[in-house]
Amino acid sequence: MAGYVGVFVSDPWLQNQFTQVELRSLKTHFMAMRRENSGGLKVADLPGKMSRIKHVGENLTEQERSSFLQDSYQNLEDEVDFELFLRVYLKLLALATERRGSGAKNASAFLKSPTSTLLHTISESEKASYVAHINNYLAEDTFLKKYLPLEPSANDLFEIAKDGVLICKLINVAVPGTIDERAINTKRELNPWERNENHTLCLNSAKAIGCTVVNIGTQDFIEGRRHLVLGLISQIIKIQLLADLNLKKTPQLVELVDDSKDVEELMSLAPEKILLRWMNFQLKKAGYTKTVTNFSSDVKDAEAYAHLLNVLAPEHSNPLTLKVKDPLERAKLVLEHADRMGCKRYLTAKDIVEGSPNLNLAFVAHIFQHRNGLSTQTKQISFLETLPDDTQISREERSFRFWINSLGNSTYIDNIFEDVRNGWVLLETLDKVSPGIVNWKIATKPPIKMPFRKVENCNQVVKIGKQLKFSLVNIAGNDIVQGNKKLILAYLWQLMRFNILQLLKNLRFHSHGKEIVDADILEWANAKVRNSGGQTRMASFKDKSLSGGIFFLELLSAVLPRSVNWSLVTKGQSEEEKKMNATYIISIARKLGCSIFLLPEDIIEVNQKMILTLTASIMYWTLKPPLEERPCGSSDSESGSILDTTSNSTTDDTASESSTDDNSIN
Repeated sequence: MAGYVGVFVSDPWLQNQFTQVELRSLKTHFMAMRRENSGGLKVADLPGKMSRIKHVGENLTEQERSSFLQDSYQNLEDEVDFELFLRVYLKLLALATERRGSGAKNASAFLKSPTSTLLHTISESEKASYVAHINNYLAEDTFLKKYLPLEPSANDLFEIAKDGVLICKLINVAVPGTIDERAINTKRELNPWERNENHTLCLNSAKAIGCTVVNIGTQDFIEGRRHLVLGLISQIIKIQLLADLNLKKTPQLVELVDDSKDVEELMSLAPEKILLRWMNFQLKKAGYTKTVTNFSSDVKDAEAYAHLLNVLAPEHSNPLTLKVKDPLERAKLVLEHADRMGCKRYLTAKDIVEGSPNLNLAFVAHIFQHRNGLSTQTKQISFLETLPDDTQISREERSFRFWINSLGNSTYIDNIFEDVRNGWVLLETLDKVSPGIVNWKIATKPPIKMPFRKVENCNQVVKIGKQLKFSLVNIAGNDIVQGNKKLILAYLWQLMRFNILQLLKNLRFHSHGKEIVDADILEWANAKVRNSGGQTRMASFKDKSLSGGIFFLELLSAVLPRSVNWSLVTKGQSEEEKKMNATYIISIARKLGCSIFLLPEDIIEVNQKMILTLTASIMYWTLKPPLEERPCGSSDSESGSILDTTSNSTTDDTASESSTDDNSIN
């Protein structure tokens, strides 16, 4: 594919152990280690140097790494080339995995990081379940219906995913309106550039709804890497199934708590935890004495399911379900009960007794969607009306949360105001944005039992902020520990803005190392539009005329003329026209390669902060060197960039402008 430069490894087996994104990241580490050693690297140097590589560094001490290498290699003075480096990494990773154990503590969660370097296998049960989900929810899609239903036992899913259309459509099922479908390339014959644009749009949109896609690149879709495709699909389906597990969508959830303090705690929980709390609430009604803490080992015997369905749909219960001794037989009866309720299965009886966490979570989430058993006449619901409804804070929290999750930190956060209070996530984010700035020797990793340790972490967060020249007047670490929303949002905005300006500054061919300021971004955007013959101008990032979207469409057209299909653009005068333009702008920018986290409302209402991030992202995408000119191993997604998941397709200006055609996938 034109524009795509892979990291070459001569050993085919070794090449197959990694995605290209992983290889580029590891090559970056390898080259940095060589530079630090004046161009040479020996086996004896690796125990200390490899501490910076996440899983190896976090889960093995330097002494453990050193002892292992002494036992594995006779001559520690041997020079290390890239392939030997990869082999050492794989061995240390296997050792770290063995020391860490099976990872059962994460068994209740869907895949957060959708790649595994050592185990590139997929669950056939999960594949069959996700195929059934796709067949159900996309059956009437005007473009895809000619390819559906997919065959669960075949590899149809991975073949059709190679064009990017399917996953773009699935994202819109999960979070309607995320992608403006006018921006999806759906012609009869998609060339490699158009196919790559679809994958870029898909990945940036997946990040924007909360998926973790740190180790996935567009090439992985093209090569049909099944574990990566299935990992992303599982995250998208999870987001769809858990969408109603919040008080805004399902206010009846307040029945699970007793007072206003508990309501606030409930609002801060991750959807999976709310689902578990709901399940235990219903099980208590049924007289079930155990507490379900996960969607794996705690439901293997199917007893919890039998009690849950009996309390939710007693009219369909079967007395035999709780009398049979064999868990597999009980699981079969449970699924028959669910069928009589009209619930989709998502799993087999075998999946239940084997404790498949993803499929069990999907099953329970669907039961909740279908029949949650909560009262619509509770006193608590009226209490919700007294809670402050700050839409602006909610939107900013969402943007910052998805940005932080996109960086690939060790902790996935579900609520900014709760999950940053121990300081660790903020320290990780600071280290991504400005590598080496955190003093990890004085930082405490969760779980943190002693409150003063949280304050110490947050004090370092504030100290680093001041070092980076953030405006932090009268802010102390304890303000973060206490969850002060206003101060947390102010800090995160300055951190995001610093990230943007640093990335632009690092494009030295443009800035020559000088500091980039907001005015430079404004001037660049206006000059770009003016020089291309555009008629609009942006007076500032809060210019109300931006509401109609025409300026950004002219800017996108200026940086890549074929990116905007002007026949799809409205005048941007009515609210509906403004929304159509705003959704189109966001999708086009993501399709080019901009990693952005704003909503159409941010453009329509001219949210100054989000307008700046949008403009800066387009500027960064335009000015950065093409992939083939970058140093081998560079990867924006792993250097803390909020701006870029690169489309390799945009250098071909001869491709067709039309993005819509109702015919076939190739």
